[in-house]
Amino acid sequence: MPAGRNVSSMALVSPPFASSHVPPTPSHRQKAGARLTLTLASLAMIGPFTIDTVFPAFTQIGEEFVADDVALQQLVSAYLAAFAVMSIFHGPLSDALGRKKVMIGGLVIYLIGIFGSVFAPSLGSLVLLRVLQGMSAGAATIVSRVVIRDMFAGAEAQRLMAQVMMIFSVAPAIAPICAGWLLLLGDWRWVFAGVGLYGLVVLLLATRLPETLPPEARTPLRVRSLMGSLVHVGRSPVMMRIAAASAFGFAAQFLFVVASSLMMVNLLGLGEQDFWVLFLPLILGMMCGAWVVGRMAERMERARLISIGFLGAVGATLLNLVLVSIAPPFTGGLSWSLLLAVIGPMAIAFTVALVFAPIQLEVMDLFPHERGAAASLGTFFGLILNAVLAGAVAPLVSTSLIALALTAMGFAVLGWAFWTWHRRAVRPTSSGAAAGGR
Repeated sequence: MPAGRNVSSMALVSPPFASSHVPPTPSHRQKAGARLTLTLASLAMIGPFTIDTVFPAFTQIGEEFVADDVALQQLVSAYLAAFAVMSIFHGPLSDALGRKKVMIGGLVIYLIGIFGSVFAPSLGSLVLLRVLQGMSAGAATIVSRVVIRDMFAGAEAQRLMAQVMMIFSVAPAIAPICAGWLLLLGDWRWVFAGVGLYGLVVLLLATRLPETLPPEARTPLRVRSLMGSLVHVGRSPVMMRIAAASAFGFAAQFLFVVASSLMMVNLLGLGEQDFWVLFLPLILGMMCGAWVVGRMAERMERARLISIGFLGAVGATLLNLVLVSIAPPFTGGLSWSLLLAVIGPMAIAFTVALVFAPIQLEVMDLFPHERGAAASLGTFFGLILNAVLAGAVAPLVSTSLIALALTAMGFAVLGWAFWTWHRRAVRPTSSGAAAGGR
């Protein structure tokens, strides 16, 4: 059989360095309670809160440290790059040490970095503290997804992932709005203090979570074992195709997040308290998409739902290009032009949400013995791309709404192309089964 054409998780057996124990099989009938759902969503929201709250503070940070737009974007790209690099290790560490220890340890380091930002004396030190935040935030964001797959299977796992995403979707909308309010109390340092308080609450919630990976199911805590697990997962062509599809598909939406400060101020003529104009439509789209994913958990094959999501994303980015092309010139304030500018991103967010939760489960189901390593590498490629978006792509393409729209469409097409390649590659050997294993 040609390499990379077998998608069956049974065929992707663990290598000699993996634990001989298989993680406990989750129950298909077990249901997630409201407290567990809220806790997991709060852990997942650490990432977007840390990214999006800084955007309204850009103007004040730039004035205090005499920094231009490109230098300020490094506050985002440095965070995302550090998040991406460390994301490779959070999952394997949780496979060896247990999920809870890694999440709590990461949150403690994160709080040091976030409260340290309040006292940053220069832009350089602030960027370094953002690196520390990025290195540790993934422990909560990535490992919380693995906890979902540890505890639940089948339709319930997809349903819980969708519910967590619905709550998680509120974060990008709330974060810049809360940051704008905090700026009314004082300077940009209040923003980091506010996020730090949220992090403390999340830490307290995490201490009440159960440990979902018992000692007998863990991999050995040795460098060779950890790196071997990553190599085993990373050399799978199936993994590479799904990860690339996920990364490019999500980039079609995330481009508008990382370019929001330039888009809102330079292109739309709005101010620090006006970020809700973009983020509320984005959030509405994501929540509606996540709701559909939850409803479809037992009604549609997971791979088919992902295919529909990617096709929808291509269509939504094309719609966005048309809308911004016909929009009248922007004169500032609420207007018909502004409405046309945000309808497209909302539609893109809806379609990307159809893909996000199911494709995370696809990745983890490929490697049931090494879910942590799979979750890490599945996230890594997207995070690297996000860092490039924030530091290089967003400043370059934020010259006009049409340039942003064309770039988003390019990412959506790439995501669809990788997913189509994956589906065609596995179809001859899957005999009609779901690509990721249901």
